[in-house]
Parts: sequence; structure tokens; C-alpha cells
Amino acid sequence: MPPLSGAIDPFFRETALTTLVSSPSFGDLDPQPASPPGEIDFLAVQRSAEFVALRRRLRRFVFPMSALFFSWYLCYVLLAAYAHGPMSHRLVGEITVGLVMGVLQFVSTAVIMVIYLWYARTRIDPLAAAIRGRVQAQR
Repeated sequence: MPPLSGAIDPFFRETALTTLVSSPSFGDLDPQPASPPGEIDFLAVQRSAEFVALRRRLRRFVFPMSALFFSWYLCYVLLAAYAHGPMSHRLVGEITVGLVMGVLQFVSTAVIMVIYLWYARTRIDPLAAAIRGRVQAQR
């Protein structure tokens, strides 16, 4: 078994240093070369104002909706763990508040999915199609 002295294997150190120095981006100010003619310059697409707007629109929906759902889920879990009385309150027959809230977790997931489908179809997809069309026209 090798000693646990914390020393780096000399072969590994030499290989890592050689790889670092010989890599094409070492020392370059612009490590990403321009795309060859006929190829899509994905970095240019990513930096375009349209793509930035697309990502902003997506984040504008995803982050608030995720926070809302996570809060709702956390509320359900905390109530189930610490509020046994209110959660075990019978509404109709054997149906309790906890059971209704548990089923509503699934319902809220489906509602969020439907809202996202609408949002994507009306706000995300048209902009993505415009970007795709512009990129394919440049090929």
C-alpha cells in the first residue's frame, strides 16, 4: 500500500503539467476559435440578444413557479409533521384535511404543467423558432 504522505505522484504531476501547457487554450486570450465556414457558431448564438431574452423569459417563469411549488410542498410537509390536529380533522367521512392536501399536491403539479405548456407555447416557442430560423439561414 502506498504511503499516505500526501505527496503527488511524479508521473501524475508531469502529465498534468504537460497537459495544461500543451492545451490549445493555455495562454490564449480567446480560447474559443471561430467556427469553420458552414458550421453554427453556438457561442455567438448564446451571446445574442435574442437568446439572452429567451433565457430571461424562461427564468421568469421557472424560478417563481418552482419557489411557489416548493413553498406549498414544504408547508404540506411541515403541517403533516407538526400539526397533527388540524391535518387529521375529518371533512367528510374518512377524508381528512391531510388527505385533501396530499391529493392537491398532485393536482398542483398537473396545473403547473398545463400553465407551463401554455407559457412555453405562447412566450418561449415563438422566440426559440425565430432564433432557430436565423441560425439555420446563416448556414
